[in-house]
Amino acid sequence: MTVDIEKAKKEFLNYTNKFDLTNVRQKGKQEHSLRVMEISKKIAEKLNLSEEEMQLATLIGLLHDIARFEQYKQYQTFKDSQSFDHGDYALTILEKDLRKYIETEKYDNIIKKAIKNHNKYKIEDGLTGKELLFAKIIRDADKLDIFYESAYIFWKGEEYKVEESKISSDMLDKFKEQKQIKKQPGKQIQPIDEIVLLIAFIFDMNFKASFEILQKENYINIILNRYHMTDKTSQTELGEIREIANQYIRDKINN
Repeated sequence: MTVDIEKAKKEFLNYTNKFDLTNVRQKGKQEHSLRVMEISKKIAEKLNLSEEEMQLATLIGLLHDIARFEQYKQYQTFKDSQSFDHGDYALTILEKDLRKYIETEKYDNIIKKAIKNHNKYKIEDGLTGKELLFAKIIRDADKLDIFYESAYIFWKGEEYKVEESKISSDMLDKFKEQKQIKKQPGKQIQPIDEIVLLIAFIFDMNFKASFEILQKENYINIILNRYHMTDKTSQTELGEIREIANQYIRDKINN
């Protein structure tokens, strides 16, 4: 067995437990990493990858946010624009620590390329077929857990802020193009626009298996059901967004 996942998980917990996990945001990142590890494994299984490749995807899921802990310790934020790019900084950490998680150097490039690219707007050019595959797996797994967090953890108690805002026309237009929306650094957007931007993550997902998980868990509807817009136009537009999103998911599963 090339990857001893239980040993890697133990090393990860040893590393992250050195940070202040009494802070709910830091503890949340540890829990997020463990969930993404399991989601990555599930996607790899559905893709019928080999046992070794499945373990590799699982390891990448475990380690993808390893820089988050140092990020928050140094800057008290998870915003890359106000600190450092956590995908890039992970490589600095793994440059000296990767052998703690996997003994062989055989998969170093795949691991590093996947983690470096997991948080970028798009995957860099020039990756090999295997590097691209694992980069796509971790990007899907990460987004799926962000949907989980948005459905059950984030945004609770702030409904009124969203409900009293209005969807920006340019945000709606971008969503209708069915492409991931790039948030402009430093640009203030409406609270409801944040939700639209989140839902648009589906347009950057890669695998039928990922869309099956998304549909089964009903994340999109759970998130959108939370909001009852006071502005009638935004209420109608949010309904459009729901229908576009659900149809897109159905198409990706059925095609």
